[in-house]
Amino acid sequence: QVQLVESGGGLVSAGGSLRLSCAASGRTFRSYVVGWFRQAPGKEREFVAAISWGGSSTFYADSMKGRFTISRDNGKNTVYLQMNSLEPEDTAVYFCAAKTTLSGATNLYDYGYWGQGTQVTVSS
Repeated sequence: QVQLVESGGGLVSAGGSLRLSCAASGRTFRSYVVGWFRQAPGKEREFVAAISWGGSSTFYADSMKGRFTISRDNGKNTVYLQMNSLEPEDTAVYFCAAKTTLSGATNLYDYGYWGQGTQVTVSS
């Protein structure tokens, strides 16, 4: 079992950057695939990015490619989401989630463990 806590959200102007962190409890963190998802008001939760157990494989939603970078430090039990060139449309609550298998890494329904989320607001 793993528990996840997100941090790093906040208010930023369009064009700015933020780095989100997802800190995990448990000694088996390196056994989990971790994904980032987001949910804007009135919209469904959507996939943002995911990373494999050791970090060698990463996946991104098309609209995030080139702007967002996911990485992990298993020694610190933490996954990061570096977000650059932020746009007002990126405003949402960002969640990290964990699962043990790589297949379905972009599918939120495949994830069994979720954090509480962190708010990101991008002003125009």
